[in-house]
Amino acid sequence: MVLKDKIIIVTGGSGLLGREIINNLSTKGAIAINADIGVETNLNKNLLNVDITSEISIIQAINLVTSFYGKIDGLVNNAYPRTKDWGSKFEDITFDSWKINVDLQMNSTFLFIQKIIPELLKTKGAIVNMASIYGVVGNDFSVYKNTDMGTAAPYSAIKGGIINFTRYLASYYGEQGVRVNCVSPGGIFSNQNPIFVENYERKVPLGRMGYPDDIAPSVSFLLSDEAKYITGQNLIVDGGWTII
Repeated sequence: MVLKDKIIIVTGGSGLLGREIINNLSTKGAIAINADIGVETNLNKNLLNVDITSEISIIQAINLVTSFYGKIDGLVNNAYPRTKDWGSKFEDITFDSWKINVDLQMNSTFLFIQKIIPELLKTKGAIVNMASIYGVVGNDFSVYKNTDMGTAAPYSAIKGGIINFTRYLASYYGEQGVRVNCVSPGGIFSNQNPIFVENYERKVPLGRMGYPDDIAPSVSFLLSDEAKYITGQNLIVDGGWTII
């Protein structure tokens, strides 16, 4: 129970990774709150409706949690909002779409952290930002051959930015006891085109795509006191994809 009674907000907790992160945190003793735009606020059930792109919504959500629980110990920036044209070819992306997606994903991370940091300073809490291997290395477009799949150009820019922003925050708040780290998953299996899955897994040293339960324990670890001397790091959980 390495996270016993820690109050941790997980944005996008209804999603594929978010559900498993919340489950893993809970098994380790945390009170993990699903902060998502698609839920109805009920803190008795650890549900919190919040629009991560709205300053007012974030402030209201933080106030509700602190009023109900008296503190906040951690934040996982996991939400992954995006526009309907997400995944368009680079030459087809409009500038407005690019700006909106940066707002939805990277700027919302800044906003939530800025508003919650006073609470985390009180508890000497921790933050985990969810990034990606594509914020670390270039895209391997060969894995998409013979499929209609692709990868979004803003994704690489946003995740790379979040990784370095994490380093800034870790340096800035280190003396005050708040730790900030990243987790960068590799590809997560979600019933994708079998050709893509085969192409992808051929490149992974461990021979398979990841699953949510491969990723969630690393998030719990970085939030726990077992990682009390770890900050500013990007923990890559990818089956070895980035080593070759």
